[in-house]
Amino acid sequence: MAGHDRAGAFSAQYTAQDQYGPYGGDDIERRAPEPDKRPCRTAFQRDRARVLHSAALRRLAGKTQVVTPGIAPQETASGRAPLAWDASPRTRLTHSLECAQVGRELGAALGCDPDLVETACLAHDLGHPPFGHNGEQVLNDVAKDCGGFEGNAQSLRLLARLEPKRFVHGPSGEPASVGLNLTRAALDAATKYPWPRGGHPTDPDSPKFGVYEDDLPLFAWLRQGAPDHRQCFEAQVMDWSDDVAYSVHDVEDGLHAGHLDPGMLLAEPERRDVFACAVGRYAPPGTEPDELAEALDRLTGQEWWPRGYDGSAIAQARLKDATSQLIGRFCLAAEAATREAYGAGRLTRYAAEFVVPRAVRLECAVLKAVADLYVMQRDEQERVRADQRVVLGELAEALSARAPEGLDPQFRALYAAAGDDRERQRVIVDQIAALTDGSARGLHARLT
Repeated sequence: MAGHDRAGAFSAQYTAQDQYGPYGGDDIERRAPEPDKRPCRTAFQRDRARVLHSAALRRLAGKTQVVTPGIAPQETASGRAPLAWDASPRTRLTHSLECAQVGRELGAALGCDPDLVETACLAHDLGHPPFGHNGEQVLNDVAKDCGGFEGNAQSLRLLARLEPKRFVHGPSGEPASVGLNLTRAALDAATKYPWPRGGHPTDPDSPKFGVYEDDLPLFAWLRQGAPDHRQCFEAQVMDWSDDVAYSVHDVEDGLHAGHLDPGMLLAEPERRDVFACAVGRYAPPGTEPDELAEALDRLTGQEWWPRGYDGSAIAQARLKDATSQLIGRFCLAAEAATREAYGAGRLTRYAAEFVVPRAVRLECAVLKAVADLYVMQRDEQERVRADQRVVLGELAEALSARAPEGLDPQFRALYAAAGDDRERQRVIVDQIAALTDGSARGLHARLT
């Protein structure tokens, strides 16, 4: 009884306080109102729990990040068999968890609600299909007649429609899914590209977009009152946390797997290749190779920068320390620059812009280019990607010809309810995007 009294007193004290600080009532609104089972929880704690317990998040454990699990490298960058090989590289799930840890601490330091930022980080990759960006390109071709495919737009669709958690009555009384029924602020924070296909603010040909045409009514709801094309502050924190996590950890995985020798980054031919890749794909517009050379030299000149890797316990510890140092370097620099621009206080929603110093962006771009060249562009990796493209292409053809055979019950029902070929094709794309690498191969084998 005494414990019950203490809990009741805590709940009364908690709910009497301002739980949300600068977050208003519109920010915590859900499309379908729901009472909470535990009154002392905030709306953003509920959002975080819903994403954390979702099937979509669990499926990320079966989706490759960069190094494919179970495929040992044939040789290292030095031409020798690796002394130690990590058979458990990062998956999309472990990347999302690491991104969430980075984003939660960085967001909290800047005054964001930490649960809101963590929710966005956990959710940011949910829409990625099997085989990652390779699968994304195949599905974009498959979906060319129904609005294309983009992993970020698929994440929003999944959060707000496909992940079964809450249903409401539709226009004709039929049950209609509102997905996880997250708050407006959570959906907005998870939206990396707040525009539809072709709506990029400066580049209409950009392949990046955050919402499909048939999800525009939902998008209009979650973006109510938001400036056009502008990420909310929490989404900007999530975006940088994503960049930091994958740029640093992809290089770490490359060293663990034996694909990367740090000594190569001191040789001029390899450096030129890294800078060319960074200029073409990762660096800000107008970046010169000399700037990237200075960025790489700043990193390799740090006393904690790895000089080699032999798989020993000491080498593993040194590499882990380098990973930690890089994450701290990138986050603290952005935190300091943002505070210098906006001062103290809580920075949330549309009250500020997240600031990353150019020098730090260039250092991050160099790391991305290193992983791209020495991990993702390996010859054997291209052979794997070619096979993956065949699997997904043939799977899409088989499902298009034989649906509803091969569809999970959820998508079978959506297929039956579709009004035309365009909607039916979108259901097939949704089904394929929901598969893991292994289940995509299994369904392909069964149907073909």
